[in-house]
Amino acid sequence: MSASETKPDLKQLRPYGDTMNDGKVQISFTLPVKDDDRGVAAARQLALSMGMTSPEVSFHRPLDKEFSFYIIYGSLSHSVDYTKIKHSAIESVHMSMEEIDAYIRNNIKRKLIVAGASTGTDAHTVGIDAILNRKGFAGHYGLERYQMFEAHNLGSQVTNEDFVRAAKKLNADILLVSQTVTQKDIHIHNLTELVELLEAEGLRHKVILICGGARITEELAKELGYDAGFGAGKYAEDVAAFAAREIVARKLVNR
Repeated sequence: MSASETKPDLKQLRPYGDTMNDGKVQISFTLPVKDDDRGVAAARQLALSMGMTSPEVSFHRPLDKEFSFYIIYGSLSHSVDYTKIKHSAIESVHMSMEEIDAYIRNNIKRKLIVAGASTGTDAHTVGIDAILNRKGFAGHYGLERYQMFEAHNLGSQVTNEDFVRAAKKLNADILLVSQTVTQKDIHIHNLTELVELLEAEGLRHKVILICGGARITEELAKELGYDAGFGAGKYAEDVAAFAAREIVARKLVNR
């Protein structure tokens, strides 16, 4: 094998499929047209316009009379220069539940009060439950199990106004917002509104504000005015370690 077949070209990074640098990808989408030869041709044309070479419609089926679903396989002609990629990531130190409790006990000397909810019209609680509920998720215990956290799970479909009122009543140190519903970027509107309400109440600088969800990135969170954003693959200890260390760094120990 040649070097191009065994080593990635980081200056022209492309997806890997059968061999290195071949750019093989699989995409799927729905079109609001009938499932017929014309629909298949349209799906293939869209794939070509996306930068795929030799796209093959490997699967298609009708969803109803006027909607059809397609899976397309091909090679991506585009590439990125990986060596110039700059990524904003949360700088955190891995700590276990016991280490986090000890850190809070030694450096803050009181329990941290955390309030979390799925806000707005979002009815999904899997994310916030994974972080807060005692049993946690995938062997990672939630904050209710920590000795140095007082966790309040406010549930789902909590309006931003009610969330702010609860934060004030609880005198919360940390606010966690879970956003699963993202159609038409409703999560961005909802997250922005919460920051504005906290600023209007004079609370924003007094709390650690964290958002999470499958489409939440650190870049997006910071852009919207949050202290951190946690996406897929993050657990309660990641949130807890960040929040505790941030409280010490920002001198929010005494409330």
